Amino acid sequence: MTARVYFWRKSVPAQRPLRRALRAYALMAPLFALSLAGCATLDPYGQTSVVGPALPPEAPRLTGVETPDGAQHKRLVEMFGGEYRSFGTERYLNGILGKLAAASDKPGEPYRVTILNTQVVNAFALPGGNVYVTRGMLALANDSSELAAVMAHEIAHITAGHAGQRAEAEKDQQLIRKVTDVLQKDKAGETQARGVASLANFSRQQEFDADQIGVKTIAKAGYDPFGAARFLTSLSRSASLRASLFNQRAAGQEITSSHPSTPERIARATAAARAISGPGLGEAQRSDYLAAIDGIDFGDNPAEGLVRGRRFTHPRLGFSFLAPDGVVLENTPQAVLGVAGGGAEALRLDSVSVPADTELETYLAMDWIQGLQPASVKTLSINGLPAATGIAKSGEWQFRVGVIRFGGDVYRLVFATTTLTERTDQRFRDSLESFRRISGDEAGKLQPLHLRMVTAAASDTAESMAGRMALADRPLEWFLLLNGLDRPGALKAGESFKVVAD
Repeated sequence: MTARVYFWRKSVPAQRPLRRALRAYALMAPLFALSLAGCATLDPYGQTSVVGPALPPEAPRLTGVETPDGAQHKRLVEMFGGEYRSFGTERYLNGILGKLAAASDKPGEPYRVTILNTQVVNAFALPGGNVYVTRGMLALANDSSELAAVMAHEIAHITAGHAGQRAEAEKDQQLIRKVTDVLQKDKAGETQARGVASLANFSRQQEFDADQIGVKTIAKAGYDPFGAARFLTSLSRSASLRASLFNQRAAGQEITSSHPSTPERIARATAAARAISGPGLGEAQRSDYLAAIDGIDFGDNPAEGLVRGRRFTHPRLGFSFLAPDGVVLENTPQAVLGVAGGGAEALRLDSVSVPADTELETYLAMDWIQGLQPASVKTLSINGLPAATGIAKSGEWQFRVGVIRFGGDVYRLVFATTTLTERTDQRFRDSLESFRRISGDEAGKLQPLHLRMVTAAASDTAESMAGRMALADRPLEWFLLLNGLDRPGALKAGESFKVVAD
């Protein structure tokens, strides 16, 4: 979470009544959406967080040409938490890129890697040779061939000219819409819908093509061509685990989706690898890869706030609050979001600038939340901070809303539920009143989690390794996911495995 936010997440259809209930700042619209990101024009490879997509509309178009001053690069780095600096990791990744460049369709093209400081699993590339991977991507991959497949996929979009092809397809669709508007206005909506579906199908085919090119490229570079299918499998499992944390299903395939379904991508990537060689003929380089990422940060970036169970703390901004019991939190660049009860309850915390001479009860009554009940508005002091709270109702949703003046800004905590009972409202009030200032010493003690490589002993199992994970929620499932393991049980003695440590 940052003090200034942008709003860019689309809701799934089931949440549209909630979205309509709030105005101006689209406060709750992002709360429940789950999806896999598509490459499309913005070219992300991987899977988003549960409550945040890969890129907002304000992001530069990755299909454009990089400007001489690197403006696109600067904007992307800023939007994704800045660069994550780890010299040894960067050097290793650039070594992989060098092999891929030599094996690509344009072997003279130079590439360089930038690691982005975010837990979101994603990767993309700019035509100028910048290849971006996130910390989340590095944590999910289990060997060099898997990460090579990700980067080869992104390079393939560039070498295959997918950006220009899509731009031409978009122009064609715009021309068709214009002609239809002139000749058959009654058919304009139908034509637009067909155009959206056509472009989505076009983008899905480009993704398949990039996967196929990527598999051939990594094989030519000497890597295991089955690495692509293995990583896509982990990507699918990651989406499922994150969805289950929120008691929801991962989004299914839609005709307007710009990204093909992951199972179909896995099947095609596996078939492409089998056409090249049998399993185990290329290099996976698992031990080298794990050594290269040993010690990197895992999870939230402290500069943007840390989630630890139900507690969110922002060391830089100097505050903390405790979510109601049962709420699963996730920090995004735009806000702190939470869901409970399979979507029956939700919360959002963000901040806005409000003039110092504007009373909080006055601001609360402004037209940014629909259905506020004026009689419910009350002023109060929360841990020495001026605050105001009230109740709103819109359609099936009821809200406990709180605003707190702190550090020159106003922080907004919005709790949503379908049934605001006395007990539920008390839970929301308790959470609101847990908002407090933290000391410099307390802020200084908050450090990121890290990925550590641990060598399994003869007696070690997935369960015993999971006991070493510094994660309160589902440590065994996270251990299995991060290590590409299908099931718990005994581990191979002497082999290295990833654990999350303080």
